[in-house]
Amino acid sequence: MLKAYKYRIYPSKKQKEMIQVHFGACRFVYNWALEQKIKTYEQTGKSISRFDFQHILVHEVKPSNEWLKEANSQALLASLVNIESAFTKFFREKSGFPKFKSKKNPVQSYQMPQHYAVDFEKQIIKLPKIGEVKTILHRRFEGKLKTATISRSSTGKYYISILVDNEKDIPEKQNFSESTTIGIDAGIKDFAVISNGEKVENPKYLKNSLKRMKCLQKRVSRKVKGSKNRNKARQHLSKIHETISNQRNNFQHQLSFRLISENQAIALETLNVKGMVKNHCLAQSISDASLSSFVTKLEYKAEWLGKTILRIGRFEPSSKLCNVCGHHNSNLTLDVREWTCPDCKTKHDRDVNAAINIKKFSLQDQNLIVI
Repeated sequence: MLKAYKYRIYPSKKQKEMIQVHFGACRFVYNWALEQKIKTYEQTGKSISRFDFQHILVHEVKPSNEWLKEANSQALLASLVNIESAFTKFFREKSGFPKFKSKKNPVQSYQMPQHYAVDFEKQIIKLPKIGEVKTILHRRFEGKLKTATISRSSTGKYYISILVDNEKDIPEKQNFSESTTIGIDAGIKDFAVISNGEKVENPKYLKNSLKRMKCLQKRVSRKVKGSKNRNKARQHLSKIHETISNQRNNFQHQLSFRLISENQAIALETLNVKGMVKNHCLAQSISDASLSSFVTKLEYKAEWLGKTILRIGRFEPSSKLCNVCGHHNSNLTLDVREWTCPDCKTKHDRDVNAAINIKKFSLQDQNLIVI
C-alpha cells in the first residue's frame, strides 16, 4: 500500500540555489517535451514516446545546454515521465490538455525518483546534487522509498513529499449494516449533517478572513509591478491564503478521520460541484466549503481502513421526500429549512431529513454504488 509523507525542509542559501536550478531544469525539459509533442503531432499526426525523448535529451539537448548538467539526471527524466502521464490522463480521462509551466509561478516542484536517503536520528534528508538538508521529520515510516517531490510554496517555504510502499495489502472491506452506516448531507449552512441528527458547523475560513484579504489585495494592486514593495505585499497576501488552506485541510482531516473511524460505511450524495459553482450567489460559499476535497479525504481513508463509501445519484429527491411515509414535497424551495409532511404530519429539519434519505437510498440494491 502506498502512502505519502510530507515534511518541511530548511535548506541553506546554497542549497536553495541548487533547488532553484532543479526547478528551472525540470521546467525547461517539461516545456521542451510538450512543445516537441505538439509540433510532431501537427506535422506527422504521430506522437513521440518517452524513450525517444530520453535519447534526444541525453544526446542532443543536454550537450547543447551545459547548464542542465548541474541538475540531477533522474529528476530530468522524471519530467519526461510526467509529460507522458499528462497526455495519458488527457486522452483517457479528458482532464484537460497539458499546459506549459511558467517560471513566474511562485509554486514550483520537481521529483526525485531514487538515490536519496532519510535519517530520522539526525533529522536530515540527503538529496543528490544538494546534500544533507535539515528536515522536521515529525512522523516515522517504514517501507520502501519511492518518488520524493521537492516543492516550494507561494510563501517561500520548502517541503518534501515522500511516497512510501509499506508492503502491506489494502485491507478487505468490512461488513456493514443499517446500524453501522450513516448518511451525510453536505452543504453550506452546515458543513455536514449526519443521519443521526448531528450537525457539523461550517467554519467558513475564507469568509472570516475576507476583510483582511481584501485589504492586502488592495495593497498589492497599488504597488508598482516588479518592485520589491509589491513582492513584499504579495508575500503577505500569500500567507493569508496559505493560512486559510491549512485551516480548511486540518478541519477536514480531523472530521473525515473521525467519521471513518466510528462507522463501517458512509453514504454520500453525488454532487455536481462544477455546476453548483456556476451559481454566482453561492459560488464563493461552495468554494470555501471545498466539498470535493472532503469527499476525496473520506474515500482514501476508507480504503486504508477497509471501510465502505456508498454513493447515490445526484438526482435523487433526498430533501423533498419524507423519510417516514415517502411523501414527495415538490414545492419545497431552498429557503425553506423546516417543513411538515402533509400526510403523516411529521415535522422535518430539511438537512437531517436529506441525510436519512441518503442513507436509505444508498442501502437499496438498485441504488448501491460501492467505492
